[in-house]
Amino acid sequence: MSTTHRHPHVYHPEHHLPSTYYEKLTAAVMELLVEKGFFTAEDVRREIEAMDERCPERGARMVARAWIDPAFKARMLEDGSAAMRELGLDPGDMRLMVVENTPSIHNVIVCTLCSCYPRMLMGPPPAWYKSRPYRSRVVREPRKVLAEFGLQIPDEVTIRVHDSSADLRYLVLPMRPAGTDGWSEERLAALVTRDAMIGTAVPRV
Repeated sequence: MSTTHRHPHVYHPEHHLPSTYYEKLTAAVMELLVEKGFFTAEDVRREIEAMDERCPERGARMVARAWIDPAFKARMLEDGSAAMRELGLDPGDMRLMVVENTPSIHNVIVCTLCSCYPRMLMGPPPAWYKSRPYRSRVVREPRKVLAEFGLQIPDEVTIRVHDSSADLRYLVLPMRPAGTDGWSEERLAALVTRDAMIGTAVPRV
């Protein structure tokens, strides 16, 4: 949920406090592992940089490419992980399934057990995605939860809730907004938000 929609039953902002007990413990363990030769400080730096590169813009790029390239879209819907590789993105061992929104179907993603999420495409999951209220309620009453995000889904539109797992992650392919004919891939990608790829929002011009 974007910070403009603060509902007491779903939205739980995270306030990061530096130098917590766990951060100090993590630093101490990392220093010990480096000292013991399990990996080097350079290895740690590279991994941190790789994690920092994970952001919603990667997923937005895939969505925008699908909007302008029907052949790529077909391949992406068939095998999301292979489509990632086409764009030079490494899915690792993750299996990515892309689900397409249509005028009659709206998709939304959840992980009912924890917070499984395509981080390499969308960055870290938002706090509300990991919260127990969202994980439990969106399965039982998705239309009501989406309304709390400010997204009103008409009654005639079917809502499909997809439960992610350690082996399978989902990405929503939202519908391309009207009035964007002739737009470049970069301009289209700028319309695609993280929440739109989760299914709790839609792209708007």
